[in-house]
Amino acid sequence: MKACHLLAMTFALSVSVSALAADDKAKILFKEGNCNNCHMITDTTVGPSLIEIADKYRGNSEAQGILEKKVRVGGSGSWGVMPMPGTRQSISDADIRILVTWILAQKAKPKTDEKTDAKAEKKTN
Repeated sequence: MKACHLLAMTFALSVSVSALAADDKAKILFKEGNCNNCHMITDTTVGPSLIEIADKYRGNSEAQGILEKKVRVGGSGSWGVMPMPGTRQSISDADIRILVTWILAQKAKPKTDEKTDAKAEKKTN
């Protein structure tokens, strides 16, 4: 029984470590691909935020493929008139897959209630 728990814990930790590694790789790709020139995680700048993109495609079973193609070749019309350039050929399809998976996983952080935060702060003072 202990061996089963140890095996389960080892598996869970390895999945968590690989998920963190993929997250780090995606963040690096986001910067190296110059995606951050037009996109931010939470704020809209030239292009939509990553959270807006994820929200738009959430629940769409074809989202991964649609966005991989959009990232590779670019396009316009989905978010206004400003065209998105395609990705450099030096970025592999596998890297684009990692990046799009990460983008689609973005979710807005829950908003904290300022009144609740103020009450908690008073109690600690």
